[in-house]
Amino acid sequence: MSHPHPELSAPAPLAPGGLRVIPLGGLGEVGRNMTVFEYDGRLLIVDCGVLFPEDHHPGVDLILPDFEAIRDRLDAVEALVLTHGHEDHIGATPFLLREREDLPLVGSELTLALLDSKLREHRLKETVHHVVKEGDRLTLGPFDLEFVAVNHSIPDALAVAIRTGAGMVLHTGDFKMDQLPLDGRITDLRAFARLGEEGVDLFLTDSTNAEVPGFTTPEQDIGPVLDRVFHTSQQRIIVACFASHVHRVQQILDAAVAHDRKAAYVGRSMVRNMAIARDLGYLHVPADVLVDVKELADLPPERQVLISTGSQGEPLSALSRIAQRNHQLVHIEEGDTVILASSLIPGNENAVYRVINGLARWGANVVHKGNALVHVSGHASAGELLYCYNIVQPRNVMPVHGEIRHMLANAALARRTGVPAANVVVAEDGVVVDLVHGQVSIAGKVECGYVFVDGSSIGDVTESSLKDRRILASEGFISVIVVVDSVSGKVAGGPEIHARGFAEDSSTFDEIKQPIIDALDRAAAEGNTDSYQMQQVVRRVVGRWVNREHRRRPMIIPVVIEA
Repeated sequence: MSHPHPELSAPAPLAPGGLRVIPLGGLGEVGRNMTVFEYDGRLLIVDCGVLFPEDHHPGVDLILPDFEAIRDRLDAVEALVLTHGHEDHIGATPFLLREREDLPLVGSELTLALLDSKLREHRLKETVHHVVKEGDRLTLGPFDLEFVAVNHSIPDALAVAIRTGAGMVLHTGDFKMDQLPLDGRITDLRAFARLGEEGVDLFLTDSTNAEVPGFTTPEQDIGPVLDRVFHTSQQRIIVACFASHVHRVQQILDAAVAHDRKAAYVGRSMVRNMAIARDLGYLHVPADVLVDVKELADLPPERQVLISTGSQGEPLSALSRIAQRNHQLVHIEEGDTVILASSLIPGNENAVYRVINGLARWGANVVHKGNALVHVSGHASAGELLYCYNIVQPRNVMPVHGEIRHMLANAALARRTGVPAANVVVAEDGVVVDLVHGQVSIAGKVECGYVFVDGSSIGDVTESSLKDRRILASEGFISVIVVVDSVSGKVAGGPEIHARGFAEDSSTFDEIKQPIIDALDRAAAEGNTDSYQMQQVVRRVVGRWVNREHRRRPMIIPVVIEA
């Protein structure tokens, strides 16, 4: 089995007749999914999603895939294929379209409808759309695409088979094998078997739940649990879930009807996405159950249901604002029930528990996956992945979509079903994989970093500036202003010391002022009167003192003024 290696060099040119796979996101993380396929000089992109920032990304709004590896070849891209409408698969598309606005888009009806509303928000014009459904085939340049129905936590998800002269690739997208889905649309294992009979040369499989034994719980099992929660709740119910989880919202609306409650959406993305799902027939809203949130406030609490965004603890989401009691329309009260109907995305745990604690502080009864079956995963567990490997019988396997531990677990499953170890490749973002003469191998690595979106700025925030932000957040900030004589170089005024997030009492720094003066005077006596050198002297003296006396490493900004 091949593993990525940090010292990999740039890949050599692709062998004639070979297929190249370049993952630009989604391998080694949960999110930011983007894979580029190259054949005969042409490119095909599958998915283009975002990764949501964690605590160690202060000030960052979104994280994008790095387009640099294909930036000068965007005119060779036949299309962008979108497997489903989740943000971690479509969210970066507007940023890619800014670089090539006529890029054709391929996806199912709901996926492209959700994307179109996003493009309008970004004020991008609509590009060429190929609306496809399961069973459809589409030829784009040297790529012959066939689409297969897969079951996921959003309707209309698709796997894609990519036929080229180098062989066939089957990319599952995100999927599971719920045998009792709410919409009756199961993962098409007959199609998987048929493609397996034809010969799948490379199988790219969703790894997110590869460590979880057995089979993922059916969505139907949640209905009775929601019904019990509704039955026992005496006051208002607030349900938080992903703004794209149409099936979960359907279950909540049905429970509201059964218990004579009215429902309202809270959160702009929830309102927008559910309107799209309703218009396209994916969400069936019972008569008279849905009202505006302002109308809902006029009803007694025991007849209210709020369907909100913010199940991942996002700081600006509706639920976070409700937990902090600064939402303009919704104020949590003693006895309210809050249901967090989602799983925890890795890295979001602290944010979610902050919201849970905030809600509990105001007397809410918080129901979440840890204490009730109010959510099931949208991803195939180990038993389902084994099933798929046995049906498809691929020649080569490349786990995708997940952290490294998930992909390694997925690779182990593939080997257990008989795929030779040499034919199972575990890559990470930027690691280039070639399929030549039916054999997969690692060919090298392209530069592939994180691209941070900070407000309206894209790519301006670097790892270095994030490091500075982290230091400011955890260690504090000290500025030291010193005036030196421009002729002698000796200290003529100061030092004046200001600190933030470190010590509020200015007298704390009195004992370090004289050592700063002494060090600067010594430097001047030795002829070191250059402004930069004197700043470094201040930084060293203050840094050593702070570390010795306070065990801190704050950001130190010395300012040396010549007078």
